[in-house]
Amino acid sequence: MLTQASEPESPAAEPTPRAVPDIVRRRLGRPPRASLNFWLVAVLITGIGALVRLVNLAHPKEVIFDEVYYANEAQDLLQKGVEWNPEDNTPQYVVHPPVGKWMIGIGEQLFGYNSFGWRISAVTVGVISILLIVIAAYRLFGSTILAGTAGLLMSLDGMHFVLSRVALLDIFLMFWIVVAFFFLVLDREQRRARLLRALEDGYDPERPGPRLRLGFRWYRLLCAVSLGLACGVKWSGVYYVLIFAVAMVLFDMSARRSAGFKHWVAEGIWTDGALWFLATFAIAIVVYINTWWGWFLSDNGYFRHWYAETNGLPHDRWFDPLLNLWHYHVEAYSFHTGLSTKHQYQSWPWQWLLLGRPVAFYWDQSGPCGAASCASEILLLGTPLLWWSFLPALVALGWFAIARRDGRAWLIMAGALTGILPWFNEMPEHRTMFYFYALPSEPFLILAVVYVLGAIIGPPRHLRPASDQRLIGSIIAGAYVLLVAACFAYFYPIYAGMDISYTDWFSRMWLGSRWV
Repeated sequence: MLTQASEPESPAAEPTPRAVPDIVRRRLGRPPRASLNFWLVAVLITGIGALVRLVNLAHPKEVIFDEVYYANEAQDLLQKGVEWNPEDNTPQYVVHPPVGKWMIGIGEQLFGYNSFGWRISAVTVGVISILLIVIAAYRLFGSTILAGTAGLLMSLDGMHFVLSRVALLDIFLMFWIVVAFFFLVLDREQRRARLLRALEDGYDPERPGPRLRLGFRWYRLLCAVSLGLACGVKWSGVYYVLIFAVAMVLFDMSARRSAGFKHWVAEGIWTDGALWFLATFAIAIVVYINTWWGWFLSDNGYFRHWYAETNGLPHDRWFDPLLNLWHYHVEAYSFHTGLSTKHQYQSWPWQWLLLGRPVAFYWDQSGPCGAASCASEILLLGTPLLWWSFLPALVALGWFAIARRDGRAWLIMAGALTGILPWFNEMPEHRTMFYFYALPSEPFLILAVVYVLGAIIGPPRHLRPASDQRLIGSIIAGAYVLLVAACFAYFYPIYAGMDISYTDWFSRMWLGSRWV
C-alpha cells in the first residue's frame, strides 16, 4: 500500500512576503526611475549653464581680485608642490589648504598660465554642480519640473555665475559640499529602499530576531570623502561635516520610524548611526591630511621642518611631519581669527541674503561703448529677485518642515543655514568677512525656493482630486522663473564685465552706494 511521504520539517521558518501598507511604501520607496525627458531637461539646463559661463571667459586677461593669489599659488604647486615666494626664492606662508589651488592648477596645466587656463576649472566644477543639483532635486522631489527649476535657477544666479568664472577658492568649496550632499541624498534613498525591500520579503520590525543587515553604505563613505576634500579647500567645510554627520543619524532614525520599528530612536543610533557619525569625522580628517601630500613630499614647505629647526635636531623624527603640520594650522588659525583689517567690500552675515554689500572684482572705464563715458565691471552680486526671495522661502520651508514633519525640508534648511549662521559667531571679533562666504548656502537656498514652488504647484493629480491648484500654481512658478531669468539678463553686463555706458551701469546700482 502506497502512503504519502511526509515533507521534512524545516529547521527554521523562512520569511514570507507580506503586504506593506501604501503609506509605508510611499515613505520608503524610491522616486520614479528617471525618464528620457528628465535627462533631456538635465542636459539642456546644464548646457545652458555651461554656455553662458564659457562665453568670453578669458576677459579680462589679467588677474582680478584674489586671483592674484590663487592663480599664482596654483602654478607654484604645479612646479614645486608647495606655494613659493619668487622674490626671495623661499616657501610662501599661506592660510588656506591646497585642494582648490590644485584644481585651479589642472586648468593651468592643460591650457597654460593664462586667464582662460586659471579660470576653466572654476567653470567646470560650477557646471557639474548644476547637474548634480538637478539630479539631487529629482531624487528628493521625484519631479522633472522641480529638478529642472532648481538647475535653471542655479544657472541664472549671478553669484554662482561670477564665481564660476574666476579663480577663487569658494566655487571649489561649494562644489565638494554639493558632491557630499548628492551622495548623502543617494544614501538616504538607498537605505530606505533596502529597508522597504526587507519589509516586502517578510521582515517584521516588531518581532525579535537577528539584526537586520542592509549592506555597506558606499554612498555614505563617498560623502565623507567629499567632505574631507571640502575642508581641503577651506576650513569652513568642517561645519558641513558636522551637519551631514548628524543628518546621517537622523535619516536612520526616520527610516526605521517609517518602517514601524518600535524603538526607532535606539535602533537608528546604535545599529550603525553612531558608528557612521564618528566614521564621517575620521574619514574626513584622513582625507584632509592627505590633501597636503605636496607639502609632505617637499623638503622646503613652510614650517615643513619646524620642530627640528626649533629644537636643533639634525632631522625630523618619524612623527614630526604631523607635528609640523599641526603647528602650521595653529599659526593659520591665529591669522584667521585675528583678521580684522578693514576692506572696502567687507560685509556682515546679516547683509548677505539682503545683498547689502556685493564685491567688485573688476572695474575699467577705458573700453569702447559708443558713449561719452563707459564702464566695465565684474560685480559679485546674486540675481536680486532670486536672492530677495530666499528669506521668505526659508520661513515657508521652516513651516513645512514642522507641519509636514518632512526630513527633506529639514535637510535643505540645515544646508542653507550652515553656510551662514556660523559666521555670526565671528562678528563680535570684527573679523573681515565677504559676501562670497555665503556661496556654500546658495544651492540649498535654491532648493528651499524649489520646495516652496512645489508646495504652491501642489501634489500630482493621482494623489489629489482634480482641481485648478496645479494650473494656478504652475503659472505662478513659471512666472517667477521667467522674472528671475529676466533679472539675470538685465544684470548680465555687470556679471561678465561687458563695456556699457556709465548711465547703463549706474542704472543697475539699485541700492546706490551699497553696490558701488
